[in-house]
Amino acid sequence: MAVRLPRPARFDVAVAVAGLLGGLLLWGIGLGVRPATEAFVLWPGRWPILVPLAVTAGCELLRRAAPRTGLLLGTAAVVLDTLTRGNLATVLMFTDLMYAAVLYGPPASARRIPWITGLLTVAGTVVPLVVLRVPEAVLIGVATGLVAFTPAATGWIVRNHREAAEAARLRAEQTALLAEMDRSQAVTAERARMARELHDMVANHLSAIAIHSTAALSIDEPDTSREALTVIRENSVEGLAEMRRLIGILRDGDDEPAAVPTLDGLGALVDGARTGGLDVTLDAAPGRVPAPVELAAYRIVQESLTNALKHGCPGRVSVALVRRDGVLEVRVTSPYGRRDGPRVPGSGAGLVGMRERAALLGGAFDAGPDGASWTVRATLPVTEGDPA
Repeated sequence: MAVRLPRPARFDVAVAVAGLLGGLLLWGIGLGVRPATEAFVLWPGRWPILVPLAVTAGCELLRRAAPRTGLLLGTAAVVLDTLTRGNLATVLMFTDLMYAAVLYGPPASARRIPWITGLLTVAGTVVPLVVLRVPEAVLIGVATGLVAFTPAATGWIVRNHREAAEAARLRAEQTALLAEMDRSQAVTAERARMARELHDMVANHLSAIAIHSTAALSIDEPDTSREALTVIRENSVEGLAEMRRLIGILRDGDDEPAAVPTLDGLGALVDGARTGGLDVTLDAAPGRVPAPVELAAYRIVQESLTNALKHGCPGRVSVALVRRDGVLEVRVTSPYGRRDGPRVPGSGAGLVGMRERAALLGGAFDAGPDGASWTVRATLPVTEGDPA
């Protein structure tokens, strides 16, 4: 099966044509490298010069497509050229083949060729000097170095620079990719944080409004309607205030609201839930805890009370916060079962948000039915030391 070589590059074709034309010009004017009377010249005529010239020009077409093959054939051609009167263009094209073999060849060849040519240069300097014992013998090694070692070393240097530049480009692309991934993750995390804040701040008030507006529409009693409208107005005002605060965060770019809810506000939160119709008991004395833990605990209690208002049955809701063994345990229990009164549909985003808050702090979260009760449990690690 015949091996089909890749098509030569346009530049390589130009180099081959230029080398061939230059060699023909030198041949035409009778300018050779060596006199016909030199001892090593076996074919002193003019026509033998064209054979290595044509072979070397053909090898230039392989300088990128098959650099090792081109170098082997070019080496045979330049050896043949030394047996003729020689042509300077043949020698110059051979140096280009040596350079291209190191620059475009396989890594193994690129490492070996400079070493081989270097050893040949040393041998070409030392051996003739020892054998002939004349200073002019050093010129053999100089010629070998100029024709073989110098282009090989130049190709090695250029190849190293290109590989270093390519490695730097790949590192820059990788750095840019990692930066883009970090940016995307930061945007996603910020969106999730704002979604949790929006849900936790507004859902409680909207749920109370929905429940009491449904009650006001379904029960035709003036006192009940007035009480429901009072609760609706209070939650509307508070919801608007929360929305303005959230809009201020988005507009000003602050990391947290100016007034972050704390565990000291649990009493007011429970009072609001009682106003909404829940029978809530609170047992909370956790002491000082870090601000992120405090905010997460507050939001978990807030969302649990909202869910109890939306989905719970009549009965007592208990809220307990206990700090022990380096963790803050949050537990909210509400009646669970069928509900005859008005109900607000839920999307499940509240449970997702509570779970995310606990996970961000390295804690644990669980929510589900426990007999006749629905229990929300959260365990939030508390860092010892300064809670701030």
